[in-house]
Amino acid sequence: MIRHFVMLRFRDDVTSETKKKLFAALAGLQEHLRGIRGFHAGPNVSVETDLISGFHDAFWFDFDNEAARDAYLTDGRHQAVGAQIVENTVGGIDGVVVVDLQY
Repeated sequence: MIRHFVMLRFRDDVTSETKKKLFAALAGLQEHLRGIRGFHAGPNVSVETDLISGFHDAFWFDFDNEAARDAYLTDGRHQAVGAQIVENTVGGIDGVVVVDLQY
């Protein structure tokens, strides 16, 4: 299994409604792509506020395997919502951190 974890540093002017719409679009990929085991998104509730570097939101997908993750990465719907996310983060792509874990 691959967990694709993404931390986001949204701009201060991005509303919770905008975040919900972006996360809903990502969640919709579960019906569109095979091999997605689950999707979760929400605010970073860490008490270690000096360590989160402004990354106050996150989401992750669990994929069956690398092939499912790779299909997601090249999917047009994913790329479209990804572009919208980048448009709403501090510094564009600098407001996004990705970690993939295999287990």
